[in-house]
Amino acid sequence: MLFRLFAATEMLVTKVLSVPIPASPSAMLLGWRLEDHDAEKGWVRIAFEGRRDFLNPAGFVQGGFLSAMLDDCMGPAVWIMTGGELYTATINMTVSFLAPASPGLLFGEGQVIQLGKSIAFLEARLVDPNDQLLARASASARLLAAKRAIAG
Repeated sequence: MLFRLFAATEMLVTKVLSVPIPASPSAMLLGWRLEDHDAEKGWVRIAFEGRRDFLNPAGFVQGGFLSAMLDDCMGPAVWIMTGGELYTATINMTVSFLAPASPGLLFGEGQVIQLGKSIAFLEARLVDPNDQLLARASASARLLAAKRAIAG
């Protein structure tokens, strides 16, 4: 497995990308790590760390953190599909929580369903290491020119 850190402002990945994905403090907090991707299909697989700091009183990862993980799968799917040309700003996101998420390693998959001129339709799913489906999301996102959207 190939691990490569592109720069302090870019994410740790396990597969070489044609264009690196910009890092964010929120992604770092979630333990974001690109595991796999298919640019042609607009698909990504991302690993997250469900930290003990994220637990609710019942001992499971709180839904807001799971929602953030799902959101942080969909944007990178667009980024990779467009070769880093487009950045997404989520317009709306609907999340269904299907099973409690225990702390530890979690995996998300993001998929571009339709890429328009100004709006993208996206889906994501979050599973545990046993591939049990924990949550699903669908979203629409505004498409922005990455050079203008990302400070740097």
